[in-house]
Amino acid sequence: KTSETGLCSMGTLPSGMEICTTAPDIFYLPELVFGGLVWILVASTHINPVNPLGWVMFVSIFCFVMTLLWMIMFAAGCHKSSPVWAAADFVYHGLAVIFYLSAGVELAYITLVKKSALLFDLRVYQIDIAAVVFAFATTLLYFIHAILSAIRWKHF
Repeated sequence: KTSETGLCSMGTLPSGMEICTTAPDIFYLPELVFGGLVWILVASTHINPVNPLGWVMFVSIFCFVMTLLWMIMFAAGCHKSSPVWAAADFVYHGLAVIFYLSAGVELAYITLVKKSALLFDLRVYQIDIAAVVFAFATTLLYFIHAILSAIRWKHF
């Protein structure tokens, strides 16, 4: 079922532990870890301003929960190797890229604004920088997953 390149053979979707060894599904765990780190880092500081960082929290929690559910459904074989699931996989990961990119840009902007504020806290700034880095790393992981999912869907 798996080719030498690690891509699941075209026309099938992996299930069970195979999702941990085939591209693009191998990205589920790193997406969860990096996305969870964004969630934790943003939540560990005083959320100010509330609304923009509320979007960042929504994105990180939404994508974490959906990716976990998506991974469980793939592992359980709920997809029955259907082309509709291949398309849905691409659509979900493409949406996650847009969400995380917007959240990362917003988080980076707020971090820069907070740095120039009079009440500058170096520890909070460092945590915010780490959150920005992980937000963009997570965006990259979702982007790679989306591209590989599109390739798999195209060959379905």
